[in-house]
Amino acid sequence: MKNKILNLLKTNKQMLPGEIAKELNVNSTKEFKQFVVTLNELEDERLIHNDHDQYVLIDGEEWIAGRVRDVSPFEYAVFDQDKKVYVSKAGTDLLMDRDEVLVHKTKQKTSVVRIYQRGVTNIVGKFIKYKNRYEFYSDVDLHTSFKVTNKADFKLKPGIKAVVKVQKYQKPLVVEIVEILGFEDQAGVDVTAILTQNDVRQHFMKKVKHACDQIPSHVYKKEMKGRHDLRNLLTVTIDGETTKDFDDAISVEKLRNGGWKLYVHIADVSYYVSEGDPIDEEAYKRGTSIYVADRVVPMLPFVLSNGICSLNPDVDRLTLTCEMDFDAKGKRIGYSIYDSVIRSDARCTYGKVNEYLENPDSVEEYKEFGPMLQEFSNLAKKLNEQTIARGHILFETQEPYYVLDEKGMPIDVYVKEHGWSEQMIEEAMVAANVTVAHELVTHEFPGMYRVHEQPDPQKLQSVVNLARILHCPCQIDPDQCEPIDIAQFLDSIQDENTKEILSSVALRSMQKARYSQENLGHYGLALEEYCHFTSPIRRYPDLLIHRMIRRHILEKKNDEKTLNHDCYRMEKAALHLSQKERDAVTVERAVNDLEATKFMQNKVGQMFEGVISGVTSFGFFVSLDNSIEGLVPLRKMVDDFYQYDEDTMTLTGESTGKVFRLGTRVQVEVVEASVPKRQITFAYIANVF
Repeated sequence: MKNKILNLLKTNKQMLPGEIAKELNVNSTKEFKQFVVTLNELEDERLIHNDHDQYVLIDGEEWIAGRVRDVSPFEYAVFDQDKKVYVSKAGTDLLMDRDEVLVHKTKQKTSVVRIYQRGVTNIVGKFIKYKNRYEFYSDVDLHTSFKVTNKADFKLKPGIKAVVKVQKYQKPLVVEIVEILGFEDQAGVDVTAILTQNDVRQHFMKKVKHACDQIPSHVYKKEMKGRHDLRNLLTVTIDGETTKDFDDAISVEKLRNGGWKLYVHIADVSYYVSEGDPIDEEAYKRGTSIYVADRVVPMLPFVLSNGICSLNPDVDRLTLTCEMDFDAKGKRIGYSIYDSVIRSDARCTYGKVNEYLENPDSVEEYKEFGPMLQEFSNLAKKLNEQTIARGHILFETQEPYYVLDEKGMPIDVYVKEHGWSEQMIEEAMVAANVTVAHELVTHEFPGMYRVHEQPDPQKLQSVVNLARILHCPCQIDPDQCEPIDIAQFLDSIQDENTKEILSSVALRSMQKARYSQENLGHYGLALEEYCHFTSPIRRYPDLLIHRMIRRHILEKKNDEKTLNHDCYRMEKAALHLSQKERDAVTVERAVNDLEATKFMQNKVGQMFEGVISGVTSFGFFVSLDNSIEGLVPLRKMVDDFYQYDEDTMTLTGESTGKVFRLGTRVQVEVVEASVPKRQITFAYIANVF
């Protein structure tokens, strides 16, 4: 019916509802109900528009369904992936950043004809006392004043930060206080503000806490019945120093054929979290745990994530095990997936495993299971050879880690290192994810796949162009580019600064990885089948995969009704969970930007070295060696008039001929670190040779 309606509107441009119903021969009450539902779905999908009289097709240059950006006191910008239009604020209802709207553009005017969804509902700001009354000022300038309806219900003081909820979108914006966060200089309040601004669910409701009270604190014998008992198998977890939730554990055995048997044990969260219960519903809404500088906002309550589901040492834990056999070259030759019970023998850390593998005598407490760690390392080397051979693209990216004092202020920052033990675990987890995906695909069971589609050739061309500018030999054909072509190109770059820049540009040329009910392969990993199975404590897609394994592989519930239900569930969840992942990344980046400006605010006037990481018409960005990035704006470059060349991504001085390009190492001075704007401004001093 959807296609028929769209085809009618393509031909007729606009039609009354009755005219459409007549053309479709809608006669019965049942057919009419379906007709109305279909029209509403097409509106929700931004494919048609009802102007309260007729339906029209949203098609062509005159229509744009997109997001709003408040760009000036006089106009809004509305943009989608392909187009951007400007709408005058005069005569337009109050719009705000991230509002989703429909714009109709005619010769006479450009106007917003529908607001689909408001992008701003909760606003964070502080109260300032002005002429004996308290006024609310938002952290982000929304170009409007505020009318707070319930100020009298709170004991306000200057500098108090609060969350207000919009009641009416008008000028002034009518809001009510929903939460007092604390004083603006109080530890953690600024991070809480960012989480709140981005609608992060930070508290568990009473019904979730009540459901947690029913969960046991240890594993009972009756719960082990029917499971593979692997408690006598030497098993360890390997994680970071500060990790408190342990999703995965590993065991490795050397085989007589020169190969290895690898066990990847994953916490059986699905045993404790049933589909549709309060804990599950809340976990689905969150989608993922969020990791920021001073806290973790968990997907699951800590009683689960740090308790009964965490594979802590010396306690029995319920798991799903992916057991894989590899030959001497690291090629998988067999596997099985089953439910199990394990008892981890030790909680290892990346740092100490690296230390042990370099010098076994230096870590006395690891000697008991040291031979297994050595075999795991040997297997991982072979798996890594397979990874490189198939063309896995390794992007050079920097992840900052901020050290905070008791007041929540960053006192140091360093780039997280990725050592060999981290690579060992990564190889093991990828192997398990591939194996589980293969099992689901082979039997055509419903699944939630991690997919990464082929890059746009035009975007890949920008990598080729930049490589030419930076004098890097590049044989990539954007129209016929395999993952191994990109991997080999990046690996061939000798200069670390140049490699980091080209890795960054290549990464931006890629499609965004996402979740899908269809197995579309993973371009970046150069894999035909891939899913997320190994982190059900912190990622909801992994929990869904566990349910599919239990239902369709272990319990063999493969009747048509169950299969159809799960296929629909996967399709619906994929869109939501992909969005929740993007939301989490946005929040984590915002907090990193906050901590960066806080760290640099007392370093104004100091000199630093870094690399030009971006060039624009308004200046160039410099990434310091500690990963902090700031802008050198052209308005600060008073020695010459600089012209921007988009093709070469350079700024060139008209008089001096001085050129600023990507990858150039420079010395800069910190001139401003604006915490409210989360922006750092540098002044260029000199090139570094």
